[in-house]
Amino acid sequence: MKVLANDGIAPSGQKKLEENGFTVVTETVPQENLIQEINDKQYEVLLVRSATKVRKDLIDSCPSLKMIGRGGVGMDNIDVEYAREKGIVVFNTPASSSLAVAELVMSHLFDLARSVHDANRQMPVKGDKEFKKLKKQYGKGVELRGKTLGIIGFGRIGQYTAKYALGVGMNVIAYDPFMEKAIIPIEIAGQTLSVEIKTTSLEEVLKNSDFITLHVPMPADGKALIGEKEFNLMKDGVRIVNAARGGVINEDALIEALKSGKVKAAALDVFVNEPTPREDILTHPKIALTPHIGAATVEAQDRIGTELADNIISFYKK
Repeated sequence: MKVLANDGIAPSGQKKLEENGFTVVTETVPQENLIQEINDKQYEVLLVRSATKVRKDLIDSCPSLKMIGRGGVGMDNIDVEYAREKGIVVFNTPASSSLAVAELVMSHLFDLARSVHDANRQMPVKGDKEFKKLKKQYGKGVELRGKTLGIIGFGRIGQYTAKYALGVGMNVIAYDPFMEKAIIPIEIAGQTLSVEIKTTSLEEVLKNSDFITLHVPMPADGKALIGEKEFNLMKDGVRIVNAARGGVINEDALIEALKSGKVKAAALDVFVNEPTPREDILTHPKIALTPHIGAATVEAQDRIGTELADNIISFYKK
């Protein structure tokens, strides 16, 4: 029972698998060599994150595969339905990384409210000579408390984000075509307060939000969910965070919205051309950047590794 964790696996998951009799290999095989490697070593389980692609050609060429696991939420890099048609079990770990992504979103929201990202760029080069100028430039931030956060996509990550946002005093509105409402439990000092949030239309979220965060998969038609039309519906000076998928926001439209002032600032953890984002995105003074690290906390990776291992062990015990 051989497992190839091509994008790695947390030690907790590897240990659990090995204790249950699995051989786990964590050395990354280049995409172009992956089919040959799987066939040569007769791997039955392939574990990936977002880097490795599992498309129809690999699925057809690797008859030994019984399981494909994605450490994380989205499975855009896997031809899921085709694999399942071929009798391969495909699974992910949606619960394990939700908290980590929500915390990154909150850090970006605080950042955008006070332009911390740009101040961090300018202080090392200008702070000694233009301190007072920078103080004036970055002294016009806003507070999150009392502002409205629009959450587009209200699954696990969206609901964790709502929990944090409510905790800092934000008003939360949400859009999700697959649910009418959600109950958000907030634990404070040993007590639990439940807040019901009813979802509304996308248009209402766009029109009424001071801050917007996206938690949706890439649309099936490949078109961005947020483009010129959607930006035009937003409040002037809105701030927006994308820790979902790079293509969910049209990057050309985002640049234009930043230029016009429609969008005051944006934070991106994901990009259209990963792992080589476009230069004008990377260098834009109004865009805060992280390199797709939403789920990359020690705790989340441990949870992901354990959940991957539990799925594999459960499958083989049947």
